[in-house]
Amino acid sequence: MLKYLRKALSIGLLALAGGAHAEITEDYKVILLTENFPPFNMAIDEKNFARDENIDGISADLTRAIFKRAGIGYNLSLRFPWDRIYRLTLDKPNYGLFSTTYTEERKPLFKWVGPLAKSEWVLLAAPGSSIKLNSLKEAAKYTIGAYKNDAVSQHLEAQGMTPINSLRDQENVAKLMSGKIDLWATTDPVGRYIAKQEGASGLQVALRFNSAELYLALNKETPDEVVERLQKALDELRAEGYVDEITNSYL
Repeated sequence: MLKYLRKALSIGLLALAGGAHAEITEDYKVILLTENFPPFNMAIDEKNFARDENIDGISADLTRAIFKRAGIGYNLSLRFPWDRIYRLTLDKPNYGLFSTTYTEERKPLFKWVGPLAKSEWVLLAAPGSSIKLNSLKEAAKYTIGAYKNDAVSQHLEAQGMTPINSLRDQENVAKLMSGKIDLWATTDPVGRYIAKQEGASGLQVALRFNSAELYLALNKETPDEVVERLQKALDELRAEGYVDEITNSYL
C-alpha cells in the first residue's frame, strides 16, 4: 500500500511541476492597452482610439520590441479613459497595460515588467503664479486638479488630500489657465507635452515631489513564463542600448 501511495505522490508532484513550467501555446496573445500619455504612448492622429501601427511613443515602441524579442503575440489598442482600461487590466486574464506607474500600493495588484521609462511627479502652476512650495503639506490649502486613477492622483489621496479628478488630463490645462484650479498634479515631461498641445505655455513648477518608474502591468493571472520572457527581453534590449536609443529619439 505504501508503495502505491509513494507512486501516486510522485506522479502528483510531477504533474504539479509540469503545470508550473508548462509552455504557453503558439496562439497565446496578450491584449495590450494603453492611453494618450505622450511622449510615452500616444495615437498618431491624437485621437482617443487607435490600434497597432497607429500608436507610437517611447513605451509603445519599446513594448513592441520586447514582445517581438520574447516571441509572444499581442494585440495593441489605445483607448480612453485611463480609469476604464486600468480596471479592465485588473479584472481580465491576459490583459496588459502601459505606461503604468509602479507604486507600492499597486505592487500586489499586477505582475510587472520594467522599468520602461522614468518620470517625475510635479505640481504645476499657471504662468505668473506666485505659488512656491516646499512640501505636499503646504499644497493642501490649494485647489489641485489631477487625472482620475492616475498614480499621482492616487498618491495625493493616500496623503489625505482631495484632488479634483478629471477623466481627461487635458481638462486640467484649461482649468489651470482659467483659475478653476490653483495647481495641476501631473508627471513631467507629460504635463509639459499636453500643455503645449492645448496651446498653453509658461507653466511653472511649484513643486517636484516624487520620481517614478513606468512599467508594463499585467493581469495577475498572466503565466509566470510570459512575465519572465518579457522581462528577459527588456533586460537584453537595455543592455544592447536599444532603450536609450528609443528614448532619445523622442526627447
